[in-house]
Amino acid sequence: MKTPDDGPMTGLLERIGAAVPRAAVVAHDLCMVAVCWTVLVQYRYMLSTATVLPPLWSAETALVLVAQGLVFWQMGLYRGVWRFASVPDLINIAKASVFGLFAVLLVLFIYNRLEQAPRSVLVLYPVCLSLLLGTPRLLYRWWKDQGLINSDKAATRVLILGAGHAGEALVRDLRRTGAYAPVGFLDDAARLRGTHVHGVPVLGTIDDLQRIARETAAKLLVIAMPSIDAARMRAVIVACEDTGLPFRTVPRLNDILEGRSLPGELKEVAIEDLLGRDPVVPDWKAMREWIGGRTVLVTGAGGSIGSELCRQCARHGASRIALVEIDELSLITVQAMLRRDFPGIDLVPVLGDCGDAAVMRHALALSRPQAVFHAAAYKQVPLLEAQLREAVRNNVLATETVARESSGAGVDTFVLISTDKAVDPVNVLGATKRLAEMFCQSLTDPRSTRFVTVRFGNVLDSAGSVVPLFREQIRSGGPVTVTDAEVTRFFMTIPEACQLILQAAAIGSQQAIYTLDMGEPVSIRLLAEQMIRLAGKQPGKDIAIVYTGLRPGEKLHETLFHADERYRPTSHPKILQAEPRKVSAEAIAAALQRLRDACGAYDLDTLSTLLREAVPEFSPGEAEDSARPQAATVVAFPGRSARRI
Repeated sequence: MKTPDDGPMTGLLERIGAAVPRAAVVAHDLCMVAVCWTVLVQYRYMLSTATVLPPLWSAETALVLVAQGLVFWQMGLYRGVWRFASVPDLINIAKASVFGLFAVLLVLFIYNRLEQAPRSVLVLYPVCLSLLLGTPRLLYRWWKDQGLINSDKAATRVLILGAGHAGEALVRDLRRTGAYAPVGFLDDAARLRGTHVHGVPVLGTIDDLQRIARETAAKLLVIAMPSIDAARMRAVIVACEDTGLPFRTVPRLNDILEGRSLPGELKEVAIEDLLGRDPVVPDWKAMREWIGGRTVLVTGAGGSIGSELCRQCARHGASRIALVEIDELSLITVQAMLRRDFPGIDLVPVLGDCGDAAVMRHALALSRPQAVFHAAAYKQVPLLEAQLREAVRNNVLATETVARESSGAGVDTFVLISTDKAVDPVNVLGATKRLAEMFCQSLTDPRSTRFVTVRFGNVLDSAGSVVPLFREQIRSGGPVTVTDAEVTRFFMTIPEACQLILQAAAIGSQQAIYTLDMGEPVSIRLLAEQMIRLAGKQPGKDIAIVYTGLRPGEKLHETLFHADERYRPTSHPKILQAEPRKVSAEAIAAALQRLRDACGAYDLDTLSTLLREAVPEFSPGEAEDSARPQAATVVAFPGRSARRI
């Protein structure tokens, strides 16, 4: 039976157990200091004409031990582990020996003016001490490494693609686990040909992968090239697929820093690794300076964008986050995630509909935020085509409620999260989001809240996106359903989307619309084929692809800027700012009141008419026409044909 004293006693034993190895190392090093000093002194006197040798232990030896031991401790010599001793550790030992010499000189000078310290001993002391301390450490590491190498016979044979810093670190990590045996490197750098990294040979180039994988009997391929671009990554993936072997990759540095991956972790190649665009690096300093110490409120806090936005705000120094969410499970989930990862942050959870003015007044009064991020929205294009009333109520009228209540509460910055579908909208989602943009742009009082709009394309792995749909279809054996063989979309990752939002909030000006350089649009057909290959299957052979035709409200291609939106660069090279188009505040206010009345009466015909009148560029009939090649246009980023400011 467990007694109340078991806990403290167990903790004491654990602390003792952890202290014993360090104490042994300290004892070893002090013993080496004593041996080094005593032997050098004895040897010096043996070479002289002295008939009487000094004693093996003296006050001088004790003072040397104390002085050198203090230097060791001050230099952090015992923060390392013998098992992982390396060149930096040897350099630190050499520094500690040199600094220790100066400490010894000072102590012995005070004690006896260096009368009993031969000059030759002082010269040889740091060199000999470095050898005595470093050699056992290296021998111990060699012994442990040899043990792991010998145990590799039962381990999985791994062929590593990339012999750079990531590959070198990977070898050490794999050997520590004992479950993997690195058998060779492949690298295109000619200077590395024929060399060895930690005893593992560089056998050839990536082009030799199939042959070398067969010759080495490799069972797993690991891509250790985290910095290569997407095009090169796709070529490497094709080479891996041709071998028929499973393959993994090491995480990017950004993923490690953001907490999405662990150092040394092997992960499956994700579809974002294959996008035709390098990840956008935000201006971290500007973001931290803006968000640091602030209180923020996020609507739709439990959604894909909302939850990551909360995480990013917490990571960059927000002092308090108010979570407004209508779904109780989502609210509980995001709250638990934030409390786990950021235990020091102050959270204000509010369960309710952000379109309810009373809910927003309550949330704003509780948290008193300096910034509001409005992420709550309905966004499923085909569904909203048949749910006009709810689309208007949630995407337009709720935005009006959140914006007005935020302005009334004295919020400094309001950020509307919009979509590329608001450009020349052909569906209900785009039209409602465009009207929400127009309303925010109509609030022009420079003395009140700063209204900023952020517009981006499809977000990978967000709820309802094609990536989780394709993943589930592949898991079920197919078929994978693609609307049209020619359809393209702009894509970005969830962290990128949220970083863009924070970046825009940090640099944004009143009424401006910001968008990210999203590179070239991605073919959904090629996306589906690549995801099938990443699952270890062949498209059209193992998993069928079925083309279902464009769904209601869908375009063949999306755009990022309207032709009348003039744009200019910002302080961030990958973000452009579009000037707002002129809107009448009175007309927008009147249109929203009529829409509210029609929603109250659930009058779909009136809602449809009013939405078309409020958003003149809304052309729902063009969704079907866009399937024709002559009607499909893509505005490249930045819209090179658009007018610059």
